[in-house]
Amino acid sequence: MKISILASGSKGNCTYLETNSTKSLIDIGMTCLYIENNLRDLKINPSDIQNIFLTHTHIDHIAGLKVFLKKYKPTVYLTHKMYEEIPIELKDFVLIDDSFTLNDLEVTSFKTSHDIDSVGYVFKNLDKEMVYVTDTGYINKKYHNLLKGKDFYVIESNHDVKLLMNNEEYPYPIRQRILSDKGHLSNKDSAYYISKFFSKKTKCVVLAHISQNNNTKDLAIESFCNKLDKKVNIIVAEQNKKTELIEV
Repeated sequence: MKISILASGSKGNCTYLETNSTKSLIDIGMTCLYIENNLRDLKINPSDIQNIFLTHTHIDHIAGLKVFLKKYKPTVYLTHKMYEEIPIELKDFVLIDDSFTLNDLEVTSFKTSHDIDSVGYVFKNLDKEMVYVTDTGYINKKYHNLLKGKDFYVIESNHDVKLLMNNEEYPYPIRQRILSDKGHLSNKDSAYYISKFFSKKTKCVVLAHISQNNNTKDLAIESFCNKLDKKVNIIVAEQNKKTELIEV
């Protein structure tokens, strides 16, 4: 299983996921042209994308969907509520319900807590497992066992609480929304959850959806280094720069 974060942040999110028999995107919140260019940089033909897994329907997660669907016609996987909310006519789609299998890729969805219907995913290929969770105010304890002991994590580390609270350019209600149970994970929150889920199998953690206004790479990494006793590869995903193609 291989993965590249093509874009991550408040202006757009998209991740490429590959197994021997599947090529997929998780969200598609950048322009179709941006996605095409970055896929081709990875030597991936955009027409080979078979699936798009949606986490939710905010514009920074679906901005390129309409054009990409028109050009390449992959299957969209989303919940029933997302289908009702999405402002795009879908023709080839699957309403997801917990777990399903696509060739050599096993997919399990779980509910996240945002101000719109949203999910995270656990992807399994052979003996490797990856957790993908962004845009959530917290992670419900009932899912902790599901998320423990994986090889690879992509997890939101959206903001530093002090920076956010002191940022007067953000109206107070917006700051409160971000900090709420239906908002976003802070650096401290994210590091706490990874410390609970981490095991000797865990090789890499990608910190995603970093706020450009209320966070820094150094602060995000520092939170994790302070919380994790064991060495793990920590990568900070960026808004307009893809990661390398990482093998899980």
